[in-house]
Amino acid sequence: MKTKNEYSILGLMSGTSLDGIDCALCSFINAESWKFVIKKTKTIPYSNFWKKRLRLLHFKDISTIKDINLKYGQYLGKIINSFLNKETIDFIASHGHTIFHQPENNYTLQIGDGQIIANLTKNTTICDFRSLDVSLGGQGAPLVPIGDLYLFPAYKYCLNLGGFANISIKNRNDITAFDICPVNIVLNQLSKILGFDFDKNGDLAKSGQLNQSLLAKLNQLEFYSKSAPKSLGREWIEKNISPLMTNNISIKDIMHTFCEHISIQIGKYLQDGKVLISGGGTYNNYLINRINYYSKSTIIIPKKEIIDYKESLIFAFLGLLKMRNEVNCLQAVTGARKNSSSGKIFFPQLRCKKIYK
Repeated sequence: MKTKNEYSILGLMSGTSLDGIDCALCSFINAESWKFVIKKTKTIPYSNFWKKRLRLLHFKDISTIKDINLKYGQYLGKIINSFLNKETIDFIASHGHTIFHQPENNYTLQIGDGQIIANLTKNTTICDFRSLDVSLGGQGAPLVPIGDLYLFPAYKYCLNLGGFANISIKNRNDITAFDICPVNIVLNQLSKILGFDFDKNGDLAKSGQLNQSLLAKLNQLEFYSKSAPKSLGREWIEKNISPLMTNNISIKDIMHTFCEHISIQIGKYLQDGKVLISGGGTYNNYLINRINYYSKSTIIIPKKEIIDYKESLIFAFLGLLKMRNEVNCLQAVTGARKNSSSGKIFFPQLRCKKIYK
């Protein structure tokens, strides 16, 4: 694509908490600095069929994973066509859905076949934003800091409360970023045991009691003493968090204690300035109050479209930088051997064979 200064891009995000597929149609203008407008948004909730399929896919064999990768790409393509409704865009940037994230083993996998998306939507599609960085020795995460740096320059901290909490910390033109701790990937699992998809307003957690023994075990996990760059995945939860969730502690008490744990870990970093908070955890009023208790920063809760679609916006921006062959993945953040322009580009093949069912 010829380099230009104005773009219309669709950003797609599917988080580890399996809330749904976040679609954000964004426009970007480069006039001395990058400016953006989120023009249209929608979250398409996952059906029970897709929730189960994605939640259990990491237990399946390679053949099944490859098959679901194609079918999930087809699913995304249909969603995109419905969302865009023939609206013209420059391209699509899709995060996909993470099945494996094991940078220590030089491996990460986000499904959602880019060629199928491109073919079905007749739009150039960029996906697989993490693999190149991992191949360069990096964590492949977090990827949002480049967007935090260019699109949200007014905040010293940008904190996302999604499946995991991740933070960007800016000092002038330098930025560090890393995953802090699990959030909704654990809280939602606990809520489901009580018959709820999530803990609305944090009411379930608030009604529980603090378990000092569990809190101490959580805070003593080795990950929290490691220096950045560092990132978390589902595998880490299964190895380190799940064994601590014993039957002799009530679910509400575990949720209460886990919120305290989250707040303590986040509060370590919020020592001054302003922090912009986004992601589904922003709606957990109890959690936000506890973070505020441990924080010395001024907490800013933005408008709903930023809370819900900041990651989709930034993946659109990552795609933009990739199409311009500019750096979108920072070695200072991921620990890779060098900066990179990450992502794979797929152009529509309008006369290709049908490779999906």
